[in-house]
Amino acid sequence: MSVLVQISILPRQQEDERFILETALEKAKLRRIDISDWRIRKRSIDARNKRIKINLQIEFWKEGEVREELPVFTPKKISAGKEVAIIGAGPAGLYAALRAIEAGIKPIVYERGKDVRTRRRDLALLNKDHIVNPESNYCFGEGGAGTYSDGKLYTRSKKRGNVLKALQWFVHFGADADILVDSHPHIGTNKLPKIITAMREAIEDNGGEVHFNTKLTDLKVEESAIKELQFNDDKWVSYSNVILATGHSARDIFELLYSRNIKIEAKPFAIGVRVEHQQELIDSIQYHGDCDNPNLPPASYALVHQVDGLGVYSFCMCPGGIIAPCATDTDEVVTNGWSPSKRNNPYANSGIVVSVAPKDLPNYKENDPFVCLNFQKKVEHDCWVAAGKTQNVPAQRMVDFVEGKISEDFPKTSYQPGITSVDLNKVLPPMLANRLKKAFVVYGNKMKGFYTNDAVLHAPESRTSSPILIPRNPDTLEHVEISGLYPCAEGAGYAGGIISAAIDGINCIDAIELKLNNS
Repeated sequence: MSVLVQISILPRQQEDERFILETALEKAKLRRIDISDWRIRKRSIDARNKRIKINLQIEFWKEGEVREELPVFTPKKISAGKEVAIIGAGPAGLYAALRAIEAGIKPIVYERGKDVRTRRRDLALLNKDHIVNPESNYCFGEGGAGTYSDGKLYTRSKKRGNVLKALQWFVHFGADADILVDSHPHIGTNKLPKIITAMREAIEDNGGEVHFNTKLTDLKVEESAIKELQFNDDKWVSYSNVILATGHSARDIFELLYSRNIKIEAKPFAIGVRVEHQQELIDSIQYHGDCDNPNLPPASYALVHQVDGLGVYSFCMCPGGIIAPCATDTDEVVTNGWSPSKRNNPYANSGIVVSVAPKDLPNYKENDPFVCLNFQKKVEHDCWVAAGKTQNVPAQRMVDFVEGKISEDFPKTSYQPGITSVDLNKVLPPMLANRLKKAFVVYGNKMKGFYTNDAVLHAPESRTSSPILIPRNPDTLEHVEISGLYPCAEGAGYAGGIISAAIDGINCIDAIELKLNNS
């Protein structure tokens, strides 16, 4: 049985394997001749004090013991008559398909958007020419929003499933093995497309199917069970097991379900702005002035505060990152952030968002499933109008926003389509603007230097999670009223990031496998 030991070292010592080994051996009261193998199992930065430390968990195998390297992905021959339709090729859909192959079930994946390579052209048109393709954008296409949304793999959802398996699959398909070690693992938007392509090729090579430019447009339910799906307003296909992994921005799916009397519900979500600072400033704040230390990565931050009864918090913080346009329709603007693998851009950005529950909204009506979605859509549309009905976003310097002043000029920002100076107090609903203003002042006290007029607010950050829940049975994971329909991951309200979505895809296949084996 392996031995675990915790040690702390200085940042400059983290590349010195000999020093790390000797320090860990001493802490474990072992000698070199006592062990057969060792590794760094976990790594994190402790910057709470001025003397910054790297915390390491070291794993030793004693003499005579062997480190077992179990197979990560174990495909099976697909059994005749066992298949599942998977709607959406984001993290949940791809991981569901891979797990299906391990279970001997044929996955047939339908993705409304394009493959990774072709999708890039639409992203270029969106960034440079402000042209939004409603079927191919930062949210829709192979890999889903995760492909071009940073690749942060941190999750608090330890109880939802096998986090290690999800990370190991990423490594198996091309990610750096460091994601198995780092406390806040990150792949990088520049590396994700190749990994996503490798996953899709594995699905196809092992008997699965992946169909692009194929949009779910209707479905049939008979005797409270899923029966048929329609694609592209044309072809109908019979299925008895369907995983609905369409993501939090597929609003037409919510409307389709509602029109077919399939139960959906409003759920809490969060909405606000994306804030951009110079990365050098964030490094200086977080590393107590030691911002030029080459042994430290670009710093991140996490902030949360209760303001007038609602939580205001940082979301999807991207060190050394870029703000991207993430609209999925032509009459809206949306922002999100991402970082390349090296996180070496000069900017740090993060969503600063307000938690919103259905009852918090002025137009709340009991049993209205669209109250949060309609609020989200109105904010995005109002921001689009305020910035000139292009993919420019309304922007304001942070202190100007708090003081209600129009910003006369701006530092350079990473948002490529462009920004338009507005008073966000007149664009955002008061319930958001007033809480954000109070939170920025508080955050300035928590992080000296954060509250600065050199920081630029880009509005809105609105796609934090789904504003609608598709309810499911917690035991079978099927819809509460329809057998064979498996609402899955972020779009259904059961995940909050790449890893939790991937795990939920795995869990849905596990549930289907159990049902098939018991039938």
